[in-house]
Amino acid sequence: MSERTTKDTARPIVAGIVTALVGFTSSFVVVLTGLRAVGATDAQAASGLLALSVTMGIACILLSLRTRMPVTSAWSTPGAALLAGASAVDGGWPAAVGAFIVTGLLIVVTGVWPFLGALVTRIPTPLAQAVLAGVLLPLCVAPVTGAVTNPWGVLPVIAVWLLGLRFLPRWAVPLAFVAAAAVVVAGIVQSGAAVDPAALLPRLEFVTPAFSFGGIIGIALPLFIVTMASQNIPGVAIMRSYGYEVPWRSAMITTGVGTILGAPAGGHAINLAAISAALAASDEAGKDPSRRWIAGVTTGVAYLVLGTASAVFAALVVFASAGVIAAVAGLALLASFASAVHQAIIEPELRIPAAVTFIVAASGISPFGIAAAFWALLVGLVLHVVLRRR
Repeated sequence: MSERTTKDTARPIVAGIVTALVGFTSSFVVVLTGLRAVGATDAQAASGLLALSVTMGIACILLSLRTRMPVTSAWSTPGAALLAGASAVDGGWPAAVGAFIVTGLLIVVTGVWPFLGALVTRIPTPLAQAVLAGVLLPLCVAPVTGAVTNPWGVLPVIAVWLLGLRFLPRWAVPLAFVAAAAVVVAGIVQSGAAVDPAALLPRLEFVTPAFSFGGIIGIALPLFIVTMASQNIPGVAIMRSYGYEVPWRSAMITTGVGTILGAPAGGHAINLAAISAALAASDEAGKDPSRRWIAGVTTGVAYLVLGTASAVFAALVVFASAGVIAAVAGLALLASFASAVHQAIIEPELRIPAAVTFIVAASGISPFGIAAAFWALLVGLVLHVVLRRR
């Protein structure tokens, strides 16, 4: 094999590994926080992280091999943030798992029945983004409150993130996680807490799903809408900007089925990668676009490897002192929050409905056991219809 051929192969492999590392370490805390918020135990949340790693890894491999394009999958970070801002629904964790299955079914139907996808795209983007911004606000406040309540634990994390943002922007959040992990390990050593080695082994915790009205309306529908509006649709657009036309039908069916299969083990949703998609599809993955599919396959393999350490990552969250992990989650979501706010107020005629949508979503209310995200979108759509000019 020539030196040039070796280099052409090495670049997409490295790009795939970087894609997985950045995607995993920058948002796994958000995933664990979201799963625990809707009723998962620590073991069930770790199982969910493993299930998501496996399903999105397999999705990356299948889609990239089938299309010969660097099509990458990811867990729904906005969806996890939505869960983190919610509360346990009637029926507890089994009802949340049932809602995840319904979300997967809706994603599959979107691929099979294009009308549903068209219906989602008819929801004004500012309103969908206002829901996301409102859900993210309480999480993004965590670094501020944590810096006051636990300065010795949180301020070093913020400092590392700030330095990373200045000199290594792509790695700012992963570096903040490394700093948080160092703080947690130091705390464990200082306290002399015992860690059971068996608890660090990856393990799936299956739950029999239950289906409730509150779970479907309060979790499944908002999770589906946020995942489609903030991940799948932008993901297709980003890939198109690099010259790749992602097959919508097969992508939705693959990620939807992956969501359904991962749900009983705690996975909330997988989808097309959006922001991280550029890492595997750009020139960083090689000068030859026809060989960048290798980056997509490598991303999938790397996710499978990272999944074997899911219990270790979950243990760091369990042993962390107050505010440390929440601060990492907040820092990880700042860019998403800024983007959502910008898109929410970009259209003057929708500014008031978007503002009200944002406020309702941020309020955290849950009348009739239905999460605030649903009410926020409903109120926003009603205002949009009432105030719309003829």
